[in-house]
Amino acid sequence: MRPAGDTADIGHLLRTGPFHLALRAALAARGLPLHRVQHRLAARGIKVGVTSLSYWQQGARRPRHPESLRAVAALEQILELPEGALSRLLGTPEAAAAARPASRSYRALVGVGAAVEQLLEAMELPPDGGLHSVGHHERVRIGAAGELRSRESQQIVRAHRDGVDRYLAVHHGDPGCDASRVGVTAYENCRTGRVRCHPAAGVVVAELLFDARLRRGDTYVFGYGVEDGTGARSDEYVRGFSYAGGQYMLQVRFDEAALPVRCRRFARSGPQAPRTGLADLTPSGRHRAVHLLEQGVRRGILGIAWDWD
Repeated sequence: MRPAGDTADIGHLLRTGPFHLALRAALAARGLPLHRVQHRLAARGIKVGVTSLSYWQQGARRPRHPESLRAVAALEQILELPEGALSRLLGTPEAAAAARPASRSYRALVGVGAAVEQLLEAMELPPDGGLHSVGHHERVRIGAAGELRSRESQQIVRAHRDGVDRYLAVHHGDPGCDASRVGVTAYENCRTGRVRCHPAAGVVVAELLFDARLRRGDTYVFGYGVEDGTGARSDEYVRGFSYAGGQYMLQVRFDEAALPVRCRRFARSGPQAPRTGLADLTPSGRHRAVHLLEQGVRRGILGIAWDWD
């Protein structure tokens, strides 16, 4: 039997919304964990992941696809709610989102942004992963044929909403990249979840699942690597930043059999924008590496380009 106070709260939220708070309150009142809700949906022939259910009740994503809308109608029965109680809230704008750093979409950052967003939508993941970078050290290795062999990332991130438990790693290979052969490996404080690729765009999106669920303001350290080597000769490496702030260091190491004649750092405001902030970089060390260090990144693109001859 539900406590009277819970019933009153649910009644108010079902009248006023927003959807995610009404769903969260109904789940709490019924005392049903998400895995049991998923099981009951599956018994009705509806496939919805626990991750999607979690995002719905957090307000990180709204049900939109036909299968998701079927799930919402079924949830009304499972949670013993009036018919249409949750469904109608999907036509009501959500309350203003909690304050977070201003961000830019993938489309505004990289030329393959549309492909990235298609993969995220198919995986029912929000474009905003709920994290922004505090510090990022990235090491890129260029092979003997000038191809991008691998990259390793060590990151410190901060959550700007509650419940964040994963990072979305995006890899865009050079022309000719066989995305199906790209490998993603979790190194530290995370494990690899779903990995999806867009062969035509040479894009791979991978979930890196954290060992803990973060609250807003929490920081987290993790590392991962990407093995490629399937694309044509590379002449630049770029990193897009949705959020301003944080430190970024990029190091590019060249094989002794393929050394460039010139290296430069640069910035762009978008994928079609001209390069700005050009500065020559001198390879140094046994592995002929160059690097850039940005103490406070701006929203946009940072990278290193090189000439082979």
